[in-house]
Amino acid sequence: MKLVTMAAVAALTIGLSGAKAEPVKVGMITTLSGGGAGLGIDVRDGFMLAVKQSGNEDLEVVIEDDQRKPDIAVQLADKMIQSEKVDVLTGIIWSNLAMAVVPAATAQGKFYLSPNAGPSVLAGKGCHPNYFNVAWQNDNLHEAAGAYANFAGHKNSFILAPNYPAGKDALTGYKRFYEGDLAGEIYTKLGQTDYAAEIAQIRASGADSVFFFLPGGMGISFLKQYEDSGVDLPVVGPAFSFDQGILQAVGDAALGVINTSQWNKDIDNPTNKAFVDAFQAEYGRLPSLYASQGFDTANLLLSAMAKADVKDADAFREALKAADFSSTRGSFTFGPNHHPIQDIYVREVVKEGDVFTNKIIGTALTSHADAYWSECNM
Repeated sequence: MKLVTMAAVAALTIGLSGAKAEPVKVGMITTLSGGGAGLGIDVRDGFMLAVKQSGNEDLEVVIEDDQRKPDIAVQLADKMIQSEKVDVLTGIIWSNLAMAVVPAATAQGKFYLSPNAGPSVLAGKGCHPNYFNVAWQNDNLHEAAGAYANFAGHKNSFILAPNYPAGKDALTGYKRFYEGDLAGEIYTKLGQTDYAAEIAQIRASGADSVFFFLPGGMGISFLKQYEDSGVDLPVVGPAFSFDQGILQAVGDAALGVINTSQWNKDIDNPTNKAFVDAFQAEYGRLPSLYASQGFDTANLLLSAMAKADVKDADAFREALKAADFSSTRGSFTFGPNHHPIQDIYVREVVKEGDVFTNKIIGTALTSHADAYWSECNM
């Protein structure tokens, strides 16, 4: 799949001379088919909504489907860099794909703006001046879940996540803040849909709570099977398993579940309110966490284009680092490793009319930075 979009209206001007900016070509590699396609579609739609709203003639976006396969993502990145001559890459959802693409892309002088995946290696020793994460470092939402578990009085959690970089970061993040004991710890197969064995282990473990990170269809399968099992332990997780696109498929099994997120549709600032309304008007559905991240990523890029020429890498990097844009999250800044410093909220799954959604009930972590910034030397 390939889509080339040119948004039309007045072009931005840059520099003291007021000279017209060089066009910026963006290569978006994201998941648009198969398992997890909803995540990539939401990132794409949020990004393209911001592009459309900007009316910037100097921004061209080439979109390709990675099919959630690292080898396909690498092939697409090579084609975009060598043949399409893109200036900026973005879009990857999955951390294993990010690890396959990002280091090679930045080593070739390209900028990479992550609207989702935030593996710990790229926040720490593997950081790069041209890599900016506009979502979170993988551990962050799980750290917030661990902090909430302490507040809720959970003393013996059973924890599970898929066996890939983001899954390992998830359990590391939870354990970093959680102060209780572990009744069990499991890494499941990426893409797994049958959790009977894991639920049996939870039942026999003596746990008083469950923390899980299972994004996309994995989370849908687990929650439905967990509800049917009759295991009656409180569940805590990150937004990835309780996001807007997932909740309708899970249904009543998700009601009341507590989850953590740096974004929700009820964050009270003008940018977020306008984004939620515009996304619904454009696409006929409520935005998700992923859509908000795509939207913010595009607006970060547009803010840098307003200040610097992408061909002047040093100036463009500084313009990105300034993060001079209005985020759907409100306060947003980059730490020294180009990862966000931001609040992370506690949400509860509720039903509004016929729609399952989330509402913010508290703040788990305030102005939170990741744990790896001190390992980043740049």
